[in-house]
Amino acid sequence: MHRLPVMGPAPEWDVSQWLGPEPPARTLGGLRGKVVVIEAFQMLCPGCVSHGIPLAKRVHASVGDEVVVIGLHSVFEHHEAMTPVSLAAFLHEYRVTFPVAVDRPEGTGMPATMRTYGLQGTPSLLVIDKSGMLRANAFGAVDEVALGVQLGLLLAEPDPRGQEPESRSSD
Repeated sequence: MHRLPVMGPAPEWDVSQWLGPEPPARTLGGLRGKVVVIEAFQMLCPGCVSHGIPLAKRVHASVGDEVVVIGLHSVFEHHEAMTPVSLAAFLHEYRVTFPVAVDRPEGTGMPATMRTYGLQGTPSLLVIDKSGMLRANAFGAVDEVALGVQLGLLLAEPDPRGQEPESRSSD
């Protein structure tokens, strides 16, 4: 990942249901003022299981109070096997503790949010800044250290609502 450019306004997600804990907002617009990381995955995707989900879990565990982490289950293949019931069991088994949205299916092709964002496949990582601008759209494994640096820079940016960024006190 390189320094995160402003890629334009992040489109609203289009989801059919939520699993796991209640999301802090059911719309992307409701998260203005927060940095948002969306991990798009399929539960039967080897790269998602080995890279995407573990990275999202680490981000959530380390900066989950400052960064909103959302899972986006975007099924574009093997639809019969990846139902919400199967997904709920998967989330329990893999101890996913952040909210997960089910991307709205559109027939047997790409689901709505995946298509809107032009995702190439899964795993994909989206990063949205405090003002709702898309700052990253990365397909495949993402370097954890580089992502951490970029999230730190985004957290230090001014809040579009006029509030100062929260500073961490060092004890």
